[in-house]
Amino acid sequence: MGTIVVTGGTGTLGRHVTERLRGTGHEVRVVSRHSDPYPVDLRDGRGLDAALAGAGTVVHCATSPGGGDERAARRLVDAARRARVEHLVYISIVGIDRVPLGYYRTKLAVEGLVERSGLGWTVLRTTQFHDLVLRLLEGCARLPVLPVPAGVPDQPIEVREVAARLAELALADPAGRVPDMGGPEVRSFGDLAEAYLRAAGRRRRVVPVRLAGRTYRALRAGGHLTPGRAVGTGTFEDFLERRFARGVRA
Repeated sequence: MGTIVVTGGTGTLGRHVTERLRGTGHEVRVVSRHSDPYPVDLRDGRGLDAALAGAGTVVHCATSPGGGDERAARRLVDAARRARVEHLVYISIVGIDRVPLGYYRTKLAVEGLVERSGLGWTVLRTTQFHDLVLRLLEGCARLPVLPVPAGVPDQPIEVREVAARLAELALADPAGRVPDMGGPEVRSFGDLAEAYLRAAGRRRRVVPVRLAGRTYRALRAGGHLTPGRAVGTGTFEDFLERRFARGVRA
């Protein structure tokens, strides 16, 4: 199999993927803008050829919600071809073909680049990580009340479980689009907000807010969910208990 490269290997998901793969005894190169000895900026491709030299597998976890993912993926695919990489593994999101969100459209475009790359490839779609749900709720809790989108469910998943699955896929043969991976429970955002407030020891009134637009309608309809693939086991409460175990936030 050779060396495994993990892009975004210092991020929320990538660091867990790296840890898993190194635990199997494989040589793993972490690729990010500030990683040493392979600093790579996917925005312009600097350092990419050196990082991929001799690699057999690339796990592409790097992402930037602010934009540029499609351009970065093109550079990565081109460099992977030059390096004769055998397997490109990409992490994607459930519902990117059903929810008309700009970031989702970009993820769908990157999936297409991976599929048409000419490389062996695997794509895994998952629901949102617990970490993201927490960041959203913490941001909203800065207000005197905690607003949540009315009628929107979510199915958050434990990032370490996703990392374990990605590592498993990286060590196997290219499999194309594999079955989606969802968290263990479909919950309302209001319910998740109440769980967060209890765990954090904070007091806020949770206020459902009705929004407008196609994206909101698609989310209310559950376009980002995969209830038939609720294969995760870690609940949002499990995640919150670990996160707030060292103290209570006011």
